[in-house]
Parts: sequence; structure tokens; C-alpha cells
Amino acid sequence: MQVLIISIGTRGDMEPFLAIGRILQERGHAVTCQFPEQFRDLVEGAGFSFETLGTGFMDMLNSDLGKFALGGGGSWFRKMMAFVKLARVQARNNREMVRLQREATARLRPDRIVHNGKAMYPVLWEVDHPGRTIYVSPVPYLHYVKGHTHTAFHSDYGEPLNRLTYKLADWGVTKATVTAARWLGLAAITKAQVKQALREHTIIYTVSPQLFPRPPYWSDNMQVLGYHERNKATNWLPSADLLRFLERHGKLLFVTFGSMTNPDPKGKTAVLLDILKRNRIPAIINTSSGGLVEPEAYDRDLFHFVGAVPYDWLFPRVYAVIHHGGSGTTHMAVRNGCASMIIPHVIDQFNWDRTIEEKDLGPRGVKVSRITVRNLEPRILDLMNNPAYKRNAEAMAGRMQEEQGLEEALYQVIVDD
Repeated sequence: MQVLIISIGTRGDMEPFLAIGRILQERGHAVTCQFPEQFRDLVEGAGFSFETLGTGFMDMLNSDLGKFALGGGGSWFRKMMAFVKLARVQARNNREMVRLQREATARLRPDRIVHNGKAMYPVLWEVDHPGRTIYVSPVPYLHYVKGHTHTAFHSDYGEPLNRLTYKLADWGVTKATVTAARWLGLAAITKAQVKQALREHTIIYTVSPQLFPRPPYWSDNMQVLGYHERNKATNWLPSADLLRFLERHGKLLFVTFGSMTNPDPKGKTAVLLDILKRNRIPAIINTSSGGLVEPEAYDRDLFHFVGAVPYDWLFPRVYAVIHHGGSGTTHMAVRNGCASMIIPHVIDQFNWDRTIEEKDLGPRGVKVSRITVRNLEPRILDLMNNPAYKRNAEAMAGRMQEEQGLEEALYQVIVDD
């Protein structure tokens, strides 16, 4: 079977789809990944064929405007204006990416398309190829859940308004998809057909049921089939300095903002180092995409900076993790029994922050644009000194290990004829 996997987003948005690619490839299927151009080496290094979505999307996120919109401070009005400007840029990117998706699909003639929510062409393809697209989301609350708004609103306004947020989101997705059809000259595809495709195609949430149980009132085409990963440490070796640092310290903290950026990485790093140094908390700090930076001078006995490190290798070796709240990092931390605290930047990360607190896996975090020594220090001390967080995470990690059978279930849903 020829499978085309399409994902638009940051590095964290690629990993769930590479894991699905592994599951399919190990069972003999041909897999092509169509991602932003910046992830070509990632895809080819994982052993898959690559199709490009261009550079525009990631260039937009890494621009000053993108950094401000995703991690900046400022007033509500300034943030809103930044998002409006970003939306204009993204409209141009979307048009180009939809064209590239259509061309790749026509050339490869796949038996299945597996895609995330930002990829619009597969919905149009579903109209003429019903049952052959699979919408995969590592992010919960995209479809109605009692007691929650749509993930974009990350709140609880009461049932009538909560329902309205999902309807607003559905309207936006439908409108964007119909617009994409017009860009491609597919005038025969109607709004009603798009709505039907969005409602009836197969939907898989790659989320652990321990963190997001499937609502019993969902329709049969919507499933929660667990978190899946690939082995990212295969060709990676830790440095001697990192190994020595791990040997020197027992109760370690790991800090990362993953693929998230912000306008003041030096300031965010300074706040963290101030708190950790005063309380003598040893930490490994990941600079990754630049949300945190390594200063010229710091206590090298207490802190160790890395540019990249496989989480599946490191997390079993640390006590707690402070991170941005991406779905993958959230799952990895809990799956390895780490106490967690989230510094949310955007959208679904606020929901993961709330989930971690509700399940007593760590304290409630602080939005990245609002972190200060005063509001962050007591939370970090709570994270490191409350043994219940670690104990609960280890118990949940054990239950997550029992979800291994969901990999086969996910595979069967994708290839089902």
C-alpha cells in the first residue's frame, strides 16, 4: 500500500507522523512524508521518501512577527494585531502548500493519505475518495467534549458557550477548505460535501487515554488510540561532559521550550537560572529552537546546556521536566515517570498545562510571556519538593505501558478496506 503522510507545523508536529510512518513501514507499506522543507533531513534520515511543502510556513514562525505572536508579551490588542498580520502571511503560504499537496497526491496516487488538521487538500480528496483519508491529531479537544471548549479557547465557559466554540472552529475549517477548493479550480466541490467529509472521515487522536479518555458519546469514526513514538536515539551518543554531569547529580531537572521561540530568550533564561541557582537545583537546559539560550558565564557545575538531546534517552535519567507543553513532550515526561510543569506558549499547550495539574502530575505553570522570578519560583520549588507529583507520574507511566496494543489498533484503522 502506498501511504502519503502530510503534516504542517513545527518539529513536534512531525514526530507523531514519523511514528505512524514507522508502524506502516515495518509492516511492508511504502511511506512518503510531505512536510515543510526544513524537515527534509529529518524525514530522509528516518528512512522515508520526502515531498516538500516549501519553506514559507517555518520561515513565518521563525520571523520576528511569528516569535512575538507565539511567545511575546504586550497587550491583548498588540497580540491580536500580530495574529492578524500572521494570518495574512499564512494565507499566502496555505495557497502554495495546497498546490503542492495536490501535485504530490496526483503524482504518487496514494492508497491512503494520513494528515493533520492544517493540511486541507486531503479533505478535498476525501470527497472523491471516501474512506481513504485519516485525520490524525496529537491534540485533544478539536471535537466536542463536555466541560471543555475547543482547544483554541482552552477554557470552560459553560455548556452553551463551550458548544459554540466547536461550531466556530468547524465553520473556520470549512470556510478555509472551501477556499482551498476555489484556489485549485475545484468548483464542483460544494460546501455541503466539505462538511460531510470533515464529519465522516476517519479521525484518530494519538493521545494516551490516561490523559484524554475517549468520550463515550463520540461517533464510531473518532477514536483515541494512544501516544506512539519512534526510537530517536539510534545514532546518537551523549557527550562525555553530559555523562559526567549526570553522574555528579542525582535529582535532576530538565528544562526545554522545544520548537517554541519567543522575543526574549535571554530574559527567560536569566529568570530560570536565577531561581535554580538560588535554590541549588541542578538542571540540564535545552536551547533547541532558541526559546532559551546559553549565556556566556554561568555555574557549569550546576547547569549543563544542550542544543539537542533525545528525550527517550534523557527522561529516564531526570526527576522532573519543565517544558512548553507540546503533546509529545507532555506524553514523554509522564510516560517516563517525571514530575512535570508546563510553561504554555500557544493553543493546546494551555490544555496540557491544566491536564497536568488536574491529574496531580505537577503544579500549574505560567504563560511564557508572564514568567517572573516571583511567580515561577514557588512553582519550581513545589515541582521539585512535592513527592506526590513524581509518585503519580510513575503510576501513570505504568498504566501507559499497558497501551502497547493500541499500536496494532491504529494500524488496522489506517489500512482497513
